[in-house]
Amino acid sequence: MCRESLAATDAENNGTSNTVAMDDVGFVLLAGGTGSRMKATMPKQFLELRGVPVLHHSLDLFLERLPEHLKAQNKAPPPYVVLVMDPIYQEEYQAIVNRYDGRLVFANPGVERQGSVENGLNKLVEVSNGNCKYIAIHDSARPLVTIPELCKVVHDAKEYGAAVLGVPCKATIKETEDGSTVLRTLPRARLWEVHTPQVIKIETLQRGFVKVARENLEVTDDVSIVEALGEPVKLTLGEYTNLKITTPEDMDVAEAILEERKDSPVSLIVA
Repeated sequence: MCRESLAATDAENNGTSNTVAMDDVGFVLLAGGTGSRMKATMPKQFLELRGVPVLHHSLDLFLERLPEHLKAQNKAPPPYVVLVMDPIYQEEYQAIVNRYDGRLVFANPGVERQGSVENGLNKLVEVSNGNCKYIAIHDSARPLVTIPELCKVVHDAKEYGAAVLGVPCKATIKETEDGSTVLRTLPRARLWEVHTPQVIKIETLQRGFVKVARENLEVTDDVSIVEALGEPVKLTLGEYTNLKITTPEDMDVAEAILEERKDSPVSLIVA
């Protein structure tokens, strides 16, 4: 392989080929879930993964590692991270919020995910005085998303107005009406499993929430709101390792992935 091709491949792998300034992007981190399927005594985002809570992996990425990467590329980092968290846990995280001097702020969760996203959106608009143009919504139960994935999905959202990380489905998917018999097999070539972050132009998401409320629409994820407007959503190819921790077995897989990556320990400022 020629030197130019090697350089292009390295840039793609470390995210520099798609690195864009993120001074107009605010991150909303959803950490209001109960984690009922984990059969644990606390929500899954607070369970320990490599010695720190699952949530800290995303906070460290957005507040430490991503800004460091962007600054090395002479690009501006995201100015705000909104942490959507139940008030009963906010006191425990107040010291961390204080350490980041306004870059990290709380929002309360809604009854459902849609309400939590809307609360996070409203808080982001408030703290940024409307200066953020894009919102990147991420599940705290996905601690393995990478910097190259973040750079690619933000790059695509700025080009298309909305973008979502995802991967082509590997499994065969069957549709059923009654939960016990197969109605039909869905064409796998047309199916993607979507992940987070999902990045959307704020003005678009605001219009979408108005439509959803007015027409009482049911949406299952964030970009579904954009779909309801009839506007395009770019599928950004992500990584299969960006799994969502939903069961105890997922924690074992996440531990193995992090061990294989040999990443530096989480450096989130907590002291």
